[in-house]
Amino acid sequence: MKIDPRHFEGFNRVLTGVVVPRPIAFVSTMSASGQVNLSPFSFFNAVCSDPPTLAFSCSRYAPGWPDKRKDTLAHIEETGEFVVNLVVDDIAEAMNQTAAEYHTEVSEFGVAGLTPAPSDLVRPPRVAESPVNMECRLNQVVNIGEGRRQNGLVIGEIVLLHIRDDIISGHHIDHQKLRPVGRLAGNMYCHTDHVFELTRPVYLYRPGD
Repeated sequence: MKIDPRHFEGFNRVLTGVVVPRPIAFVSTMSASGQVNLSPFSFFNAVCSDPPTLAFSCSRYAPGWPDKRKDTLAHIEETGEFVVNLVVDDIAEAMNQTAAEYHTEVSEFGVAGLTPAPSDLVRPPRVAESPVNMECRLNQVVNIGEGRRQNGLVIGEIVLLHIRDDIISGHHIDHQKLRPVGRLAGNMYCHTDHVFELTRPVYLYRPGD
């Protein structure tokens, strides 16, 4: 089967079904006036380690609303700051509660029963129940698409990373204790507790090759 994304209704379901599993960016933001927002995004990944950079994609307009902008993107463009909190098994259900499109005045921390914790270098709060929080400053927003279907690809630099002590030893992360959640398609998620190891090959360059 060959699929042309331009002429295949519901292509999003195919795309999110084959690009799996995806990590979830649980993004907390704060407007200039102090309004807090918390939302999950699965079009998310690390970009590079030097400078430490990550990216996630956010719709510019809220689906089902006549003229409401997505609070996450609006806050980030307004203040240039955000926090990416890692979604793990213990807060997966709470994360799901924040996925609805609430009024701007509603704080999803309260909806989900999560605790805002102060950040060190940025104004938006961290999710206290998440074992990993990455305080970020905006590098740029790349606009993708047009009109009400436009998305903003948010690229930000990690300025401080918080991680629970029992999860890290030196440079080693204990994924059995971290227990991150992966995103699949539709309403489906996955655990990452079944892992295997492959040793990366090394090619030794020799002059004349």
